[in-house]
Amino acid sequence: MSAMIDEAPTGFDWTRPWQLHPQVSLRPEPFGALLYHFGTRKLSFLKNRTLLQIVQSLTDHSSAENAWRAAGVDDDQAATYRRALTVLADSTMIVTREDSP
Repeated sequence: MSAMIDEAPTGFDWTRPWQLHPQVSLRPEPFGALLYHFGTRKLSFLKNRTLLQIVQSLTDHSSAENAWRAAGVDDDQAATYRRALTVLADSTMIVTREDSP
């Protein structure tokens, strides 16, 4: 577990609770999903269904890490999903949540 912490992308704390930004609309697609931020007018693509499952379940988990583990992401794949979530956080598609489920 400490090896994962050492590899953490900057700007994204996966130990915190996250959620979709209230101004973001998510549309599932066969390839993954489209995200549209009505505040910034940015469009993002989720490139697979696992990432879609993680993003949809963020509010059900106390951390992003718990969300990707619940989606079946193993330690070998975790860095890929951390990078994807970091991009979503940097573009404010997802934001931290103050409460925990």
